[in-house]
Amino acid sequence: MPRDSKMSNSSSINEFLLLAFADTRELQLLHFSLFLGIYLAALLGNGLISTAVACDHRLHTPMYFFLLNLFLLDLGTISTTVPKSMANSLWNTRAISYSGCAAQVFLLFFLIGGEYFLITVMAYDRFVAICRPLHYGTLMGSRACVKMAAAAWASGFLNALLHTANTFSIPLCQGNTVDQFFCEMPQILKLSCSDSYLREAGLPVVIACLMFGCFVFIVLSYVQIFTAVLRMPSEQGRHKAFSMCIPHLAVVSLFVSTGVFAYLKPPSLSSPALDLVVAVLYAVVPPTLNPLIYSMRNKELKNALRKVISWTFFSTGNIAIALHK
Repeated sequence: MPRDSKMSNSSSINEFLLLAFADTRELQLLHFSLFLGIYLAALLGNGLISTAVACDHRLHTPMYFFLLNLFLLDLGTISTTVPKSMANSLWNTRAISYSGCAAQVFLLFFLIGGEYFLITVMAYDRFVAICRPLHYGTLMGSRACVKMAAAAWASGFLNALLHTANTFSIPLCQGNTVDQFFCEMPQILKLSCSDSYLREAGLPVVIACLMFGCFVFIVLSYVQIFTAVLRMPSEQGRHKAFSMCIPHLAVVSLFVSTGVFAYLKPPSLSSPALDLVVAVLYAVVPPTLNPLIYSMRNKELKNALRKVISWTFFSTGNIAIALHK
């Protein structure tokens, strides 16, 4: 096929067709209800913990500052993918506009990329807190924390800008059906012309090398952290250190393994069912479970959450009494 024909096919696409979870109306409504429950749980969990961290002055520390940024990124991530899929099931459609698809790709790379860089910063924070406690106040001052968080958000933005421009500059000549419930870059690249895909494959490789560098940094940080923890004479100190690090390590493991598999797996391992499961595991599960994982063994966060919940219900009760009067 001539090159100009490929280009015309790409430019003539004005919408994409996303993966449909079900064909029957009953199953579509079941999918809508399931995703609605997951979405509301994610909004409630991330929203409550973000409020608790922002309102409780005792949680105004570097660790909780980074957690606040993480929960905001999680809110954005799940809000980028799930609502559109819910709306499609509710209205019995599969369509997403070309600009809407590009926006999804950009926001996903921005938010997930930012989260990955932020997780790297959080690993450094835990390393300094446990392995260099005497220098913690100097290395993790408020100005340094703001700069590191801003660098994570900016890195995610740059990552998204480059990937989105790269993805949508490639001519598409394999139709407009995306085998995923949101616009995922690997699925869009499957629609590209093979020679164009090979020509534009350099950027993902560079980004993958950068991500791998962050992953190596995280692993080395935790090797030194666990070495230091095991040398602690106090059992209470070891327990506190592990309770701080294990939730972060669980999030890192799930997020990195599923994300890397989704974007770097060989085409021979690709199948619609496997791609769907992996996408849910890196784009839906972490934003939903992160509030639970980080608060499960954290007494300070639990106490702050209780105050927020009791204050909310107390205020609501007072308003209801005043209205009744």
